[in-house]
Amino acid sequence: MGANRMNEHEEAYDMPARDARPGEYDRRFGRRQRLLERRQARALRRRGSWVWAAILIAVGIFLLLGNLTSFSLPNWWALIILIPAAGAFANCWRIYRSSQRLSAPARASLIGGILLTMVAAIFLFNLDWAIVGPILVLLAGLGLLINMILPG
Repeated sequence: MGANRMNEHEEAYDMPARDARPGEYDRRFGRRQRLLERRQARALRRRGSWVWAAILIAVGIFLLLGNLTSFSLPNWWALIILIPAAGAFANCWRIYRSSQRLSAPARASLIGGILLTMVAAIFLFNLDWAIVGPILVLLAGLGLLINMILPG
């Protein structure tokens, strides 16, 4: 029943008011259209909050593991690097869902998220920069090349 009410409500935005004068209809329709766009934007913002929830859950798990077991992360501060990485992945997903394809901005966000995640992994697990550093540069170059070759 709620879905039907929403459809009737949205259909009301497409229909002119019965008592509207010619100039009045345009203003009313414009106001209604802006209201509908604001509601849709608000709904999209609410869906993006899962990134912060995932970050808090991951931090809580690491803290709990550190308190209950002998597990420790000496470079725990590197988890902070994962915050912009998660934001890049969320941005990529948002762009992909709106355009229904992996466009150039979505690929750029994806590449940035992967690179930031790899940098965080290097710090977290004390990997050797002499080995992983050139791989990062290689992946960044390949990402840029692929982004230039594929259509936008």
